[in-house]
Amino acid sequence: MPTSRRAAFPPAPSYAAVFRLPHARRTFGAALFGRLGYGVVSLSLVLSLTHATGSLSGGGLLATLFGTVSVLLGPARAALVDRWGARRGLTVLAVPFAAALFALAAAVRESAPPLWLLTVLSGAAGSLCPPLGPTMRALWNGLTPDEALLQRAFSVDTVAEELIFLSGPLLVVAVHPTGGLVLSGALIGCGTLVMVSSPAARLLAPRTKDAGVRVRLRLFGANGAGVRRAAYAAAGIGCCLGGIDLYVIAFADRQHHPSAVGWILAAQSAGSALGGLLYGRISWRLTPGERLPRLLAVLAALLAGTATAPSLPVLGVCVAAVGTLMAPILSTAYLSAAATAPEGAATRATTWVNSAVNAGSSSGGALASLLVARLPLPLCFLLAAAAPLLAAVAVGAAGQAVGPLGAARLIRVAMPSYRTTRPSASKSSSLR
Repeated sequence: MPTSRRAAFPPAPSYAAVFRLPHARRTFGAALFGRLGYGVVSLSLVLSLTHATGSLSGGGLLATLFGTVSVLLGPARAALVDRWGARRGLTVLAVPFAAALFALAAAVRESAPPLWLLTVLSGAAGSLCPPLGPTMRALWNGLTPDEALLQRAFSVDTVAEELIFLSGPLLVVAVHPTGGLVLSGALIGCGTLVMVSSPAARLLAPRTKDAGVRVRLRLFGANGAGVRRAAYAAAGIGCCLGGIDLYVIAFADRQHHPSAVGWILAAQSAGSALGGLLYGRISWRLTPGERLPRLLAVLAALLAGTATAPSLPVLGVCVAAVGTLMAPILSTAYLSAAATAPEGAATRATTWVNSAVNAGSSSGGALASLLVARLPLPLCFLLAAAAPLLAAVAVGAAGQAVGPLGAARLIRVAMPSYRTTRPSASKSSSLR
């Protein structure tokens, strides 16, 4: 067994090797350009809708509608991409999505726009969000020739996404919230069209109707166990992230230094970027599914340590340390989902992970808002640490529930399809 694991994880190549893959720079650059729109849209929605409704709660509810619809319909949109292929699936989502944001931007500029119109446009935009991140990860799965390079690609992808969501709000401040809606629609629309024009997009080709049915049944049967374990891990990450932000704000406010919040959360993002890049350089003997519960347990321990922070500088160090595990766990969850996804369901597999992060973040934020006013902050941080700990238990228990024979069956079923998505020498030549 150790020999097979070493064979599965050869010495890690350089990050430069990721960008030397055929059409990787063009495809990934376009995907990042489009995903930057998602870093812009959230804050733009809240601020512009608050101005249009004259109420922070009203604007917040409409923005929540956008986010909720987006999360709930995420797997359905990913299934559309798996069924129709990247080119058609992303295009039929991105064009009306951009149109909905442009219409919403026009509506909020009107004096006293009707609430029903804002509700319809917010819900429509949320339902049409093209899954650029999951699709890009599915394309990485096809572009990379081995799992070591795929780990590097996912690490770069996760770190880049972290930086995008860090810089997105700065763009909103620069262009005004209403302009942010237009900018978001333009970024996502243009980025998607450039992405699907890349020859690499052919790696996600359309599937027949019968094949789509078989994939759907397999994804939610025994062969989807690996995807579900990855989603459990992602939900645990999202839940603690949703709480950390609010608890840091409360800590800084009670220390009478509210301006320190930005620095502390920036330290968390910097830690995540650094941890993700260092993590991607390691050649692991454990499989991604085996690494997940261990990483989650370490994260829980680091997060519990924040409960003892006596001052803002110490809290900043603790939160930065917590951040170093964020990107590694997410990239491992994506890697685990991609490795165990049935053939033809790669986009859906990573979308479940992505949706789990968002759902966990929303739940964690809602719970934190109830706890922060009722419990001491150290106890709140300890409760936040319970989320990744419970996720570690859930991931480990789900892995044991499959059992040795089931795990062997998963490897036999999933890994051949995983390898067949890799470009052979002839395929690589055709993509150049």
